[in-house]
Amino acid sequence: MADGTEGTEPDNRIVTDPRVRPVEDRDFDSIQRIYADAIVATISSFELDPPSAAELRQRHGRLASAGYPYLIAEVDARIAGYCYAGPFRDRPAYRYTVEDSVYVDRRFQRRGVGRRLLGALIDDCEARGFRQMIAVIGGGASTASARLHERLGFVPVGTLENVGWKFDAWQDVFLMQRLLGNSTQPAAPRS
Repeated sequence: MADGTEGTEPDNRIVTDPRVRPVEDRDFDSIQRIYADAIVATISSFELDPPSAAELRQRHGRLASAGYPYLIAEVDARIAGYCYAGPFRDRPAYRYTVEDSVYVDRRFQRRGVGRRLLGALIDDCEARGFRQMIAVIGGGASTASARLHERLGFVPVGTLENVGWKFDAWQDVFLMQRLLGNSTQPAAPRS
């Protein structure tokens, strides 16, 4: 948690099958705590100041109104993590390509929550007709996020070196890509 108080130690229970569901309005305080911790303690996000729950709710509203999925993982009625897809770029030609974001509460990391979330997000994006998913990973190829994405079929496509300034150092971004759908070629766009 971002406030540095109790509850920051990893939960040693093995998570075998977290429940994944669409986000609800009541989830944003937990989402904010998870995201704030990622911002202040890691380079998984290049934001510098944690947004409020209200701001995250507004961001979700923009994504949802544009047809992008936003999912929650629950373990014992606690929010263990969340993920969403959003536009890769704003230009219309990119409309079938999404960028994913996955954040797991540190108490539930390395327990299968991230894998379950990302797998569900991939399935949801395929059902919505998206054709490519891009992972933009702060910190480079050796991160847990890069390993998670690789396990779910993402391939490395490049590194952007020294593109973010955080924690008084230049940070790299590692790019990975995954085809969505069952074919080896993207489907023709629907009109």
